[in-house]
Parts: sequence; C-alpha cells; structure tokens
Amino acid sequence: MIKNSFILLDGVGEKTERKLWRNGILTWEDFLSSEKVLDIEPTRKSIYDEFLNKASEALILKDSEFFCKYLKKREHWRLFKDFSEECLCLDIETNGLTPEKGGYITVVGIYSIRGYTALIRGENLSDRILQELIDNHKYLITFYGSIFDIPFLKKQFPNLRIEHLPHFDLFFATKRAGISGGLKKLEKTFLINRQKEIEELNGYDAVKLWRDYLDGSKEAIEVLLCYNKADTESLFLLSHIFYNKLKDLTGIKEFLINE
Repeated sequence: MIKNSFILLDGVGEKTERKLWRNGILTWEDFLSSEKVLDIEPTRKSIYDEFLNKASEALILKDSEFFCKYLKKREHWRLFKDFSEECLCLDIETNGLTPEKGGYITVVGIYSIRGYTALIRGENLSDRILQELIDNHKYLITFYGSIFDIPFLKKQFPNLRIEHLPHFDLFFATKRAGISGGLKKLEKTFLINRQKEIEELNGYDAVKLWRDYLDGSKEAIEVLLCYNKADTESLFLLSHIFYNKLKDLTGIKEFLINE
C-alpha cells in the first residue's frame, strides 16, 4: 500500500491521491515515468519526483524513520505489509494505578516474528534492555498504545526513544473501520482463540495476578505472562485484518482491479 500512497507529498491529500489513481497513476513508478501528471506544474513535478525517489530508496533500505517523518500518524498503517517482519507488538501490564498515584509497569510484553519476550519488573525490566529491544525493530503495533502504553512507558522511562517508529495503533484503526470494542471483543469477532486457562481473564485479573506473584505465587506470574503473550500475539493477527480493511476504505482496490 505504501507504494500506492501519494499523501506523503507536500500538498497532496486523499482526494488528490484518489484522483491520481483514477487517472492511472497507481504507484510511485507510474508517477515517476509520467512526463505529465494531472495539472501539476513541471517544477513541482520535479520536486515530487525527487521526493519519491528518496522514498523508494528508504523503502529498499527499510528506513522506517523516513516514513515516520513524512507520513501522518493516522496513515502509518499503510506501512504494515512492508514492515511486518520488522514489527514490534507491544503491550504493558501495570499494578492498576496511574503513575501519579504510585502506578508502575509490571510487565512489558513484546511479540515479533522472532517470538515473545517478557520484561518483568524486578527481574529484567530496565530502560537499557527495553531500548535495545525497541531498536531491533522498525515498526510498532499496539492497541490504545498512543493513549496508554506509550505515555506510561515514557513516564517510567523518560529517556526511552520510541517515537521514531511508525505506529499502527489498532484502537484507532477499529474506529475508522466502524468496529467497536476492546481487544478481547475483537478476538471473538474475528475468531481468535486463547487458551482456556486465560480466555476469561481481563486487565483487573492481571493486576491481581501481579499481587499474587508478589505474595510468592510462581504460578501467578506464569499465568500473567501467558495472558500478556496472548495480547501481543493478537495484535499481530489483528494488524493483518485491519490493514486490509483500511486499504479497502481508501478505494485503491477499485483501480487495481480495473488496471
């Protein structure tokens, strides 16, 4: 989808982008190979050509920071297909309180094609280890992370660098797609199953499990990590679903079929 995207260009919005598609300019290559595009003046066409060449190079180099800089946040979903193998699905658990009232992160769960990694408070959760994991990925996926997970992380780890990653926040993707509900409801809607032992657990249960762990229950932390892992795995599965739904909403498929 990113190679079909022209909203990266200064002054080009969704209406103009769709007009380009309608006129057979479906990809960056189409734009670059066309001497005349719509009513774009030659000087501006030259500027756009230069930018699209840079974008093409950035995509080849998997330079996600380039796209994070030039693509509006609400459109970061367009990068998913090209960066799915470098993505980081992140979900945090807390003690149930806000940072202002003594709240802290208990677990940071990270899932990618390499597998699941859990950072646990008091064991291996540190700003250094967390930053290393983030730096090993190029694309971020969360559910409501823009509002909850990332601000919470930044309060606990003020020097954490994560804003440079394009961020596919599925919460906002669901709203654009006209589908309501939290992560657990979405799992049921799209037939994503959890292990029976954790299928009825929720955020409040995660807080209780942490308390039980502090009281000495090894089983509690195992269940908590299993719960968190399921959350992060669901993020990856749902990203595929909502990438396709948002792509459909752009209308690009109409022109690809007619190509």
